[in-house]
Amino acid sequence: MGKGFRLGKILGIVIDIDWSWILIFFLVTWNLAFGIFPAFHPQWSLFLNLAMGVIASLLFFGSVLLHELAHSTVAKARGIPVSKITLFLFGGVANIQKEPTSPKTEFLMAVVGPLTSIILGLIFVFLGGINTALQIFGNFETSFSKLSPLSTLLIWLGTINILVALFNLIPGFPLDGGRVLRSIIWFVTKNFQKATFYASITGQSIAWLFIFMGISMIFGVSFPFFGSGLLAGVWIAFIGWFLKNAASASFEKVLVEDILKNTKVAVVMRTNIASVPPHISVRSFVYDYILGTDHHAFGVIEGNKLVGIVCLDDARKITSDKWGKVKVKEIMTPFKNLETIRPGQSAADALDKLTERDIGQLPVLEKGEFLGMLNRRDILLWLQLHAKNKQL
Repeated sequence: MGKGFRLGKILGIVIDIDWSWILIFFLVTWNLAFGIFPAFHPQWSLFLNLAMGVIASLLFFGSVLLHELAHSTVAKARGIPVSKITLFLFGGVANIQKEPTSPKTEFLMAVVGPLTSIILGLIFVFLGGINTALQIFGNFETSFSKLSPLSTLLIWLGTINILVALFNLIPGFPLDGGRVLRSIIWFVTKNFQKATFYASITGQSIAWLFIFMGISMIFGVSFPFFGSGLLAGVWIAFIGWFLKNAASASFEKVLVEDILKNTKVAVVMRTNIASVPPHISVRSFVYDYILGTDHHAFGVIEGNKLVGIVCLDDARKITSDKWGKVKVKEIMTPFKNLETIRPGQSAADALDKLTERDIGQLPVLEKGEFLGMLNRRDILLWLQLHAKNKQL
């Protein structure tokens, strides 16, 4: 994984950590250890503040992971595959590989995440001492200062989980609240594309509101709950920018899938198969096959059978002085490691595979026979040729 590292698997779902997560983990820990905890517990040592900050951050992101696992579990139960969950700068995201098949599925998938966070929040607050939590409303600073480290930790986790749930319920697509809104519009209009359009417009409007608030906060304007200041303002504006792009990209993805879902791979793939034998040198591959053509990937054929794929990037992995000694079969991606597709599948499925694996092409096979190659750029060219304004 080029953009982070792999944590493992839970319920058959890969858990990835994006490098940006390290930044937000550091910021949350710093804010807790040098801001929140010392403000209410000045008697705590530096070591205790730091330890509590790290533990609280880890448990918070564990809660975020449970939030995303709830989405994923419902999705899988409704027949929608989920390949992985990624923790990153803005929390977490489940890589749900297909759009929901009905408004009910969309609603259940969306609402279970915030519901999970609310339940976690209530459990944490209860475990931290519900009677103490209720007293906080009378004299917040004094009451909170009397809590033990464990109670402080649990009540903070409870509060932050409930806030996460409330934030996600904002009807700004692609937040959970926006997906709930899309499910309702979808149910009423019976039109998934129209529902996505209106949910996306709502999401972008809310995103622009966040951007406006953030900029205003930078210049000293104070908003209830959000406050004011440079750091808080930049963060709120940054969240708004992220939501605006995500809402726009989500609608564009629906338009792309609408164009590609009825297009078969056989229509877009290249049948003039570019192939090489496995026993030639990398030097011969580069000078006799790659140079002078527009092919980037070649099927490696041995006895009329596809045994792998080799491309220019594979040749670049070794220095040019070794090209004459190394064989193509030593640098190719072997067949057992290849992601393949059938000619009767939709181009939308193909694009999902290309995006998920972050690769540029897919071999097209039917009953083991190598029929051609499907390139990402050919799909994009097809989209450019067939894209048109949709009637909403």
